[in-house]
Amino acid sequence: MKKWISSRLSSRANFNSLAEYKECLQGLLDHESVLMMEDFIQHGRTTCLEHSLFVSYTGYKICRLLGLDWRSAARGGMLHDFFLYDWHTTKPDNGLHGFTHPLTALENAYELFELNDREKDIILKHMWPLTVMPPKYKEALIIALIDKYWALLETLRLGKEIKNGSLKKKLYNQWEVPEKLTHVREELTE
Repeated sequence: MKKWISSRLSSRANFNSLAEYKECLQGLLDHESVLMMEDFIQHGRTTCLEHSLFVSYTGYKICRLLGLDWRSAARGGMLHDFFLYDWHTTKPDNGLHGFTHPLTALENAYELFELNDREKDIILKHMWPLTVMPPKYKEALIIALIDKYWALLETLRLGKEIKNGSLKKKLYNQWEVPEKLTHVREELTE
C-alpha cells in the first residue's frame, strides 16, 4: 500500500498536466465536427464543447492520479456528448434524448475516430444509471460521475470555475484556437 501511495504521489508531481492532456486530445480538438459542439448549448449557458472539455479534463486528472487509463478518459470524456444537435429543440425519433444520445455520440465518434474499448464504453455508458447497462471500466464510471457533477454546476451556475470562467480560460488558452473559436479567445481576454 505504501508503495502504491508513493508511486501515485510521485507520478502526480512529475507531469505537466495541460501539455499531456493536450496530447491526449490530438486529432480531436482541431476536427471540424468536434468544433461544431460549440454551436450547441448543453446546460445553462455552457456549450457542449465547454461541457465536454470540463468533463474530459477532470476525468483525465482523476484517472491520472489513480493510475488508470487517463488518455482514454480524456478522449472518451471529450466525445461523450458528441451528438451534434440542439437537444432542447430537436427530438430524436427513437426516444428521449437522455436515453438515446450516448449511442448517437458513439456512432458519430466511431465514424470519425479510432476508438478503443474504454473510450467506447465511456461514451456509451456516461448516462448511467439513467441508461440500464453499468460501465464496464473504472474510467467509464469516473466519467459518468464527473458528467453529473459538471451538469449540476453548469445548470445551476455554481462553482467558481463556472462563474469566473477560470477552467474555460485555462483549457482554451492551451492550443491554437481554430478560426471558428476566435470569438471565445476574445471573450476570455476582455
